[in-house]
Amino acid sequence: MIDGANIGDQMHSLMTKVFPICRSITGDGVRETLKVLSEIIPLNMYEVPTGTKVFDWTVPKEWNIRDAFIADEGGNKIIDFQENNLHVVGYSVPVDKWMPLSELQEHLHSLPDQPNAIPYITSFYKERWGFCIAHNERLKLKNYKYHVFIDSELKDGNLTYGEYIIPGESKQEVFLSTYICHPSMANNELSGPVVTAFIGKWITSEPRRYTYRINFVPETIGTIVYLNRHLKELKQNVLAGFNLSCIGDDRAYSYVASRYGNSYADKVASNVLSMKHPGFIKYSYLDRGSSERQYCSPGIDLPLVTLTRSKYYTYPEYHTSLDNLEFVTADGLLGGYELVRDCIYTIEKNRTFKLACYCEPQLGKRGLYPSLSTMKSRATVKTIKDFIAYADGNNDLLEISNIIGKPVWSIVPIAEKLVEVGLLEEKQRT
Repeated sequence: MIDGANIGDQMHSLMTKVFPICRSITGDGVRETLKVLSEIIPLNMYEVPTGTKVFDWTVPKEWNIRDAFIADEGGNKIIDFQENNLHVVGYSVPVDKWMPLSELQEHLHSLPDQPNAIPYITSFYKERWGFCIAHNERLKLKNYKYHVFIDSELKDGNLTYGEYIIPGESKQEVFLSTYICHPSMANNELSGPVVTAFIGKWITSEPRRYTYRINFVPETIGTIVYLNRHLKELKQNVLAGFNLSCIGDDRAYSYVASRYGNSYADKVASNVLSMKHPGFIKYSYLDRGSSERQYCSPGIDLPLVTLTRSKYYTYPEYHTSLDNLEFVTADGLLGGYELVRDCIYTIEKNRTFKLACYCEPQLGKRGLYPSLSTMKSRATVKTIKDFIAYADGNNDLLEISNIIGKPVWSIVPIAEKLVEVGLLEEKQRT
């Protein structure tokens, strides 16, 4: 189940390519990012006009920014959007004026507890302007007048999202979602889209029972837009869903459960993580913060969990300039990719089987039991016998895996061999 060793490097290279793009919940940065991701998988892009009502929300104006800076009286730029796009508060309105430091301070944001980090700040639904600065740099500001300039535009436009549907044998769907609305932050933003794109590429190369629905949406408002447009088919068809967020660092593996923690996606994520990363962290839905807030909300209740490595809010680099291309590594991305791939493999291979005879079958005459019985030889077939003991037509492979403590990918070959020799019958879903 191991892909090419350079998958992690390829993902990190793609991340490096899209890292400088200034993204927000709308605008050309989103479109540019989707175009780059389309080099990996063929995305369809959709535009939803400003003012469109989506449940209790309204699609906001489109925001684009070209340049921004703060310069001192000598023309020296102390903040430059071109150097780091986190310097500007997201959705800042245009400004071009001189002001004293006392007035400027009202529009500056910094983190005293993280004095070398530039914070990520937004104001999507109230018009204002502002700049973000490392606190150590803020403390150096002299009591001068400053030229404040933001070349931005708020206009009636569109919210953009991307979608890719990969047909399978069944209309039942596995749903993958990630978000594309943050500027230059590597784990919080780009790890999800990059891993999702490469997972989509892998899915197309594999035989598949299920249809795969993949979307790239702006968080919150984009998720709500997507649900508003596709809720009926999602509720009819989605077997399991995974929101991918903060999935590229090296520190942890974790997932955020669905609202009641008992969906098929919960069972798959918990099984895969417990078998491969037993030190993983399971977060309650009370710890939600990403698109699962919408996908699992009352009345929606999709069978979906969020897969992460270090979960949003839990690592100090989160929502700052420290969440950079050094924090996210090729190995970290590969680990996130393998987690998603293993969950999909588990869903694709999961079936329910029933033993086709009474009592223990005679494995020896079928070449499945050593002809010389010793303590060592009995141990080699224990997994086969344990599997048979619970293949009663009531347990699927996922449930048997949990009972006998063996990963699904290790018992799939056993099931296939037992079917081949006529000892197992697949029980069809009703």
